[in-house]
Amino acid sequence: MAGSCSVLVVEPEHAVADGRDRSPQPPRSHREVADELRSRIRSGELRAGRRMPTQAELADEFGVERGTVRRALRILQSERLLVNASKGSPATVASRPERALTGPHSRPQSTMVALAPRITAAFEAPHVEIDALCLTSVSLTLAMGEPLREIHAERIKPAKVDVRVLLPGRDIDLAFPALVDDMADDRPRRRWLAHRNAQVRVLRHNLLALRATHGIDVRVSFRALPFTPPVKLYLLNGAEALFAYYTLARRGEEIDHEYLELYDAQGTQSMLFPFGRGAGPRDTAFVEQSRLWFDALWGTISSELTITN
Repeated sequence: MAGSCSVLVVEPEHAVADGRDRSPQPPRSHREVADELRSRIRSGELRAGRRMPTQAELADEFGVERGTVRRALRILQSERLLVNASKGSPATVASRPERALTGPHSRPQSTMVALAPRITAAFEAPHVEIDALCLTSVSLTLAMGEPLREIHAERIKPAKVDVRVLLPGRDIDLAFPALVDDMADDRPRRRWLAHRNAQVRVLRHNLLALRATHGIDVRVSFRALPFTPPVKLYLLNGAEALFAYYTLARRGEEIDHEYLELYDAQGTQSMLFPFGRGAGPRDTAFVEQSRLWFDALWGTISSELTITN
């Protein structure tokens, strides 16, 4: 009609606040929320030392329940991007977010320090997928303790858990541990094998027990490698890769009541280098290629693991 004008009415729930479009969006998972908030922290949009929006505000923005927001915030706190995420007041962006556990500026930490919080964060997912390549699985067994405690305390409960572990086979010529003066001496290999078997039994028992105690669908698989791995690798939910070198050192140990000099590596002290999908092209490529490498070893030259001495 001539001389008339149309008026655009913006519904309150669709209004733009702080420059963000609040129009309806499909519900997001807690990991998608964490990915978006991580991106804002790394870009400086959410500045170091500043408080985050409240859980209610974040839930409204992303169109999710507050529980989803809380799980996302716990992931970012485990990565050291946030502090006080479990308190009643809004979480705070870490004063040094560049020191987070993943990303191009992250710094490595020992396996003992870094692995447990990342495993625990992985258990926040409804379907947990953990792949590991290591020498004995002692670090993985220790790191599993934290998420298991969270499950038993009923703070987290994944629906499904799949764990695959690649370990050296029992019949290979193990490169290390080995005696300094007699590389052919079998005693270090026998001690390693007993230790490997014990860790496999404990890890398998602790995870499979979740079926009976909490009704979680758990699958745990082990396969044997025909070589001694010089590195360790952990892949978490297809989203993260944690990589470390086994660095050999000369040390003494008593075996069969005799003090012996060994070349050996302490896996719990190996420095883990973290790579996260979505933390940049380099990290994303490393995660993808690590998964392809693991799958190739699992499906080709590895064999069924024998747990005997």
